[in-house]
Amino acid sequence: MRLNSGRGRRMDLLEDVRAQIEGRALRGGGWASGNSSQAVTETTCLALLAIAGGASPARDRGLHLLTNLQNTDGSWPAFHGDDAEGCWVTSLAVVTRRQLFPSSAGLQKATRWLLKTKGREGHWFWKWKFRTLDRRVQFNPDKYGWPWLPGTVSWVIPTAFSLIALEQQFPCCHNEEITQRIQLGREMLRDRACPQGGWNAGNGMVNGAALLPHVDTTAIALLALKETPADSVTAASLRWLRSAALDCESEYSLAWAALALSIHQDPLFELCIERLLKSLPQRLLKSTTETLSIAALALDAAANDNNPFRTM
Repeated sequence: MRLNSGRGRRMDLLEDVRAQIEGRALRGGGWASGNSSQAVTETTCLALLAIAGGASPARDRGLHLLTNLQNTDGSWPAFHGDDAEGCWVTSLAVVTRRQLFPSSAGLQKATRWLLKTKGREGHWFWKWKFRTLDRRVQFNPDKYGWPWLPGTVSWVIPTAFSLIALEQQFPCCHNEEITQRIQLGREMLRDRACPQGGWNAGNGMVNGAALLPHVDTTAIALLALKETPADSVTAASLRWLRSAALDCESEYSLAWAALALSIHQDPLFELCIERLLKSLPQRLLKSTTETLSIAALALDAAANDNNPFRTM
């Protein structure tokens, strides 16, 4: 029997979405992106977070695959069969493993990998280059975060997820190294914000022109900056996200916006959820696994106050 209450509607849709996600699991464990038959680390992590609330063969196989994908240096590759070099998904894998298997020894190795990985601008030579020769982008190279791939410059989404991973791993006791990396990462996000608020993929200004923010990137950055609601960059970005969410037609971006607004206890969170309740059932079969997973997390936040990206 279907429930009729507001929470009941959310739980009903959440169960449908989770069932769809579980049905897409690969036989060998994990989840693919699109029509591929190869497990992708990002997709697998998001799907595992979405169905983490209950035991199932898909969950067990996915967790087993994610565990076996970890490289010897503690990092995770982008997909099953990739070269044994870690990338940005290590932070998302840490968040996922901590939610599902918090006592894992692999988390310590992954944390060490995150702490030693930094954007290329963190090296003295690239600091000099960005200050003197390469002026196409306008940012402070002293404020660096995390890259998509080692040896490249910092980007917003990898930095945000790395901050969340470190803060969840060390919720109260930071040594000097951890404190410095978290502070640098937060400063990097604020420095790279777009002039009107919000975030593009990497920089707010290129060749003297202001770039437009993206809903999902802005939401993910705000998940990592929820401890400073009075900060001017955070406040401006929340205002931008509220406005953008009203016209957003993408369930993927709308769900990310809902998760961020939930963390910041913004009343527009409820409107985002109502829009998902209205549009998602019609697109359930056609939505990507990534979209369904983020939508499931948003619905779970609405129905049960669960949010895997909460840091405090």
